[in-house]
Amino acid sequence: MVQDDPPPPSAVVGDVTPYAVPVVVEDYDPAWPGLFQQEHDAIRGALGATAMTVEHVGSTSVPGLPAKPVIDVLLLVPDSADERTYVPALEEAGYTLRIREPAWLEHRVLYRRLEDGSPHNVNVHVFSPGRADAEIARMRMFRDWLRAHPDDRELYAATKRELATRRWRYVQDYADAKTEVVEAILARAGAPATP
Repeated sequence: MVQDDPPPPSAVVGDVTPYAVPVVVEDYDPAWPGLFQQEHDAIRGALGATAMTVEHVGSTSVPGLPAKPVIDVLLLVPDSADERTYVPALEEAGYTLRIREPAWLEHRVLYRRLEDGSPHNVNVHVFSPGRADAEIARMRMFRDWLRAHPDDRELYAATKRELATRRWRYVQDYADAKTEVVEAILARAGAPATP
């Protein structure tokens, strides 16, 4: 690693390679809710009652908002730390465990990617009620606020488009660069502080 290179993101399961292509932010696609519904059905089919909640979150869940073409899913399970209760079934359904963050709310991310044969890109964010209530509320409030407030939706869209013109070593660096505007919007929405 070159001395000036930042380290790869922590908590990643598997190999980490620098992000070799620009971040692509696309205009809103009315197909995104249908793609989420496919993921909803696949997750429910794999987990049954273990999937307490399966919701569409992130930019693709906000009509009119440009986004990276990645369907973000909020999955609530009884205990996200107990991977044996949900990870094998999701892996059988075609998802790959990619992020494990025991020190941050026992957050997990499983994903599917086009380059691995998936019909579209998906991130499944796994949390548990009781342990991650504030973060769950923030995700929902951000989505719902942007759906109802065109000025903040446009502010966020402009920020995303500007940041997408830059080159990022890791896609997480792009996500981190949005933090200031995201926190300002969440404050207007009355969201709880970052956990």
